[in-house]
Order: sequence, then C-alpha cells, then structure tokens
Amino acid sequence: MRPETQSDPVCPLCERPIPPHAKQSVHHLVPKLKGGKGGPTVLLHHICHATVHAHLTEAELARHYASIDALRKHPDIAAFVAWVSTKEPAFHAPTRGRRRGRRRI
Repeated sequence: MRPETQSDPVCPLCERPIPPHAKQSVHHLVPKLKGGKGGPTVLLHHICHATVHAHLTEAELARHYASIDALRKHPDIAAFVAWVSTKEPAFHAPTRGRRRGRRRI
C-alpha cells in the first residue's frame, strides 16, 4: 500500500484523505429523485456515504441536510464522524444504521 499524498482528494464529511485504492462514491447534496439531478456533488468515502443514507431519508436530505455543514450537525452523523476520523484513510466496514424509510419484508 502506498502512503497517502497531499494530492489525494479529501472527504469533506470526515476530512480524511481518500486514497485511490479506498472505496469511494459520489454523493448528490440534493438527491436526484428530489430535484438534485445535475446539482452539486461531493466525493466521499463509501463508508461515509453509506452512513448518510443509513440515517437520513431522501426527503430529509433534500429539506434539511443538503450541505456538508448540515450533515455534520446531525447527531448520528456527528458521532460517526468522530469515530471514523480515528481510522486509517482506506478504512471500510459494514455500515450500521437505522435504514430509515426502508422496510424489509
């Protein structure tokens, strides 16, 4: 594994570098289904992205959490950020959360 460099993008949620070998994904600040198609996006670690969607519905994201600052203020996301910020930049684990708005049959 190569060391992280200053040229690696930084996840705006957890503020850790995103090395090329790390799982990563693009997050639409306003969900596409709620009018965000073609809108602003940010590159996040996959674990950070999955955590956002595990705790917030698309409607909540569109109405109240359409910015990184707003996301970081959500209590569950803030607790996650405090925890994950101590991990190595390429860290990945299964995401735990409520999966609100999704029913399993």
